[in-house]
Amino acid sequence: MKEVDLKKSVHDLTETYPELIGILKELGFLGVANGVMRNTVGRVTTIPQGAQKMGKDLGEVIKILEASGFQIKP
Repeated sequence: MKEVDLKKSVHDLTETYPELIGILKELGFLGVANGVMRNTVGRVTTIPQGAQKMGKDLGEVIKILEASGFQIKP
């Protein structure tokens, strides 16, 4: 099972699971598709922080990640 630790940075998670890039982009995390953004802002931003900045409900983000085959570690 693929595990997403919500305490890890977006950069680290997408390095481990590159398929997250497309999923997060579809969820509105547009900067995730840009390698420069992912390597700078993504190194210090977690999924919960990104969801808050984008005005997204973290619960909905988690549901979509789980539906995509990821197990969420709080």
